[in-house]
Amino acid sequence: MLLSIITVAFRNLEGIVKTHASLAHLAQASDISFEWIVVDGGSSDGTSAFLEGLGGEHRLRFVSEPDNGIYDAMNKGIAMACGRFALFLNSGDILHADAAQFIRQLKTQSDKTMVIGDALLDFGNGKKIKRRAKPGWYIYHSLPASHQAIFFPVSGLNVWRYDLQYKISSDYALAAQLYKSGFAFKKLNGLVSEFSMGGVSTTNNLELCRDAKKVQRQILHMPGFWTGLSEYLRLRTTGKTKTLYGKT
Repeated sequence: MLLSIITVAFRNLEGIVKTHASLAHLAQASDISFEWIVVDGGSSDGTSAFLEGLGGEHRLRFVSEPDNGIYDAMNKGIAMACGRFALFLNSGDILHADAAQFIRQLKTQSDKTMVIGDALLDFGNGKKIKRRAKPGWYIYHSLPASHQAIFFPVSGLNVWRYDLQYKISSDYALAAQLYKSGFAFKKLNGLVSEFSMGGVSTTNNLELCRDAKKVQRQILHMPGFWTGLSEYLRLRTTGKTKTLYGKT
């Protein structure tokens, strides 16, 4: 199995339907083996019935039960994954129509590599921005790519999981931990996914900055001056993001 696509959801049947529909393009690529894992937080909105009705399409496996938040749900998905790489697409996130061209390249990538690509950020007001993947050293400031455009080696995820002490930046903490443990970033050209802005990590910028600074000090072991500079730049960036999204 090349790829495990992991989707977490809670009371978002519409988003699950949207994410499922986006996988059709990948399913048409007969040379790509993938599975779809859905971890639902025990929703009563028809999510389970919809997934059950798919009859295992896309090698679907799912659970629907209470959890301790989004990162706990992601860890449950990791425990179920059988692929070499894992991609996290939350309910409502979609795989880009050209993603198969990108995913084919995973076949020749090392299991010690975090493969990263580009993503489209949808601000919901007709405005979409491409977030291009950055060089691996960018981890010392932030994730070098959107979380939905990072292919994590499952061999690494079986050692390091999402740390629940980070309420917003556990994705940053996980990537930083893997990086410090010898898993390099490999940037490839192409669009991977598209997702809507407005999640907790883009609207609660103060807590995001606190979490990120903790990652930089405790995992990346950055000096205080550089963490302070990164915090300043992050506050400016997230402030602009909130303005674009229409938050105050």
